[in-house]
Amino acid sequence: MKDRYEWIGTPVNEATRATLVKGMGYVVQDGGLYPHLTAFDNVALPAQVSGWPTARTRARAAELGEMVGLDEDTLRRYPRELSGGQRQRVGLMRALMLDPPILLLDEPLGALDPIVRAELQAQLKSLFQTLGKTVVLVTHDIREAALLGSVITLMTAGRVVQRGRFADLLERPAAPFVTQFLTAQTLATER
Repeated sequence: MKDRYEWIGTPVNEATRATLVKGMGYVVQDGGLYPHLTAFDNVALPAQVSGWPTARTRARAAELGEMVGLDEDTLRRYPRELSGGQRQRVGLMRALMLDPPILLLDEPLGALDPIVRAELQAQLKSLFQTLGKTVVLVTHDIREAALLGSVITLMTAGRVVQRGRFADLLERPAAPFVTQFLTAQTLATER
């Protein structure tokens, strides 16, 4: 397991980029799927690029499909034939294909309707606890951050304003921006 983490502390530059990227799974808003590939082919892409045998790729895809609730029939479809929630699940499967130690999720639930979003939030919370991976979740939704994150880092203009548990931000804001950010989201839901 140690070799999976040997790159920690490595500076990011052109020479190290490829190695660093291999240690990270990445999920973007709406899944970021290739439209000309089936869901399965999107999921399998990292394994194919890494030279995995077909049997290993299929077994891993089946395991991940079971984990996120997508069956083989769904994985035969193209992205345009999938719901937003299914596309996000396919994107998550692709990010997990190589079993990276770190997951980066960039607004992964932002484009979903509230019901699907709530379902996926619950599923992600359970998955994160089960997998035991380091997860970096970028979101503008403070409730989502509080639900899924153990540590929240609030930033503005590219700078960290405060880092801590949600209760810390709420009870001991480090700057007026923290209160403004939390209040703006609360007021939006009360209208």
